[in-house]
Amino acid sequence: MSKKIVILNGSPRKTGNTSALVKAFTKGAKSAGNSVIEFFLDSMNIHGCKGCFGGHSSKEYPCVQKDDMDKIYPAVKECDVIVLATPLYYWNMSGQIRTAIDRLFALEEGDGNLLRGHDRTSALLMAAEGHGFDDVLLYYDHLMEHLRWKNLGHVLAGGNEDIGDIEGKPEIQKAFELGKSIQ
Repeated sequence: MSKKIVILNGSPRKTGNTSALVKAFTKGAKSAGNSVIEFFLDSMNIHGCKGCFGGHSSKEYPCVQKDDMDKIYPAVKECDVIVLATPLYYWNMSGQIRTAIDRLFALEEGDGNLLRGHDRTSALLMAAEGHGFDDVLLYYDHLMEHLRWKNLGHVLAGGNEDIGDIEGKPEIQKAFELGKSIQ
């Protein structure tokens, strides 16, 4: 049975190293018969969460703010797998993806929790100049625990200073295999 996969790509570069991981993952996932939709967050108009607790999860557009999250909410509500793809910025995820993750909270508010649980799974794809992934993995693990999502794994690709540095590295194949393993 094919899975519906949503990728939140928090890289600011459409052809950067994180996007190369996304491309490999997507190729693997599609080869296994899955459907994939990618949201390139940097080109979207997404505002920060206001912490207003005004969301209503059962509405088509659950947040009181009207912006491009309205494109993401329906896909997340329907998906089986959510992939977080991001470069490592100051030992954490990029601001682009953190903002979108914060805004997903609207799916936990109001008329029932449509984010937490629901047999969802997740994976993490990251590229970085360095190799300091410990802090972001701690955050990711806590997020998975809170959301009650099963962690399918992660591909952490360090040592990529310039665009294209990741090409030919084993992490590209690992991303492909992770995508292909989803069935």
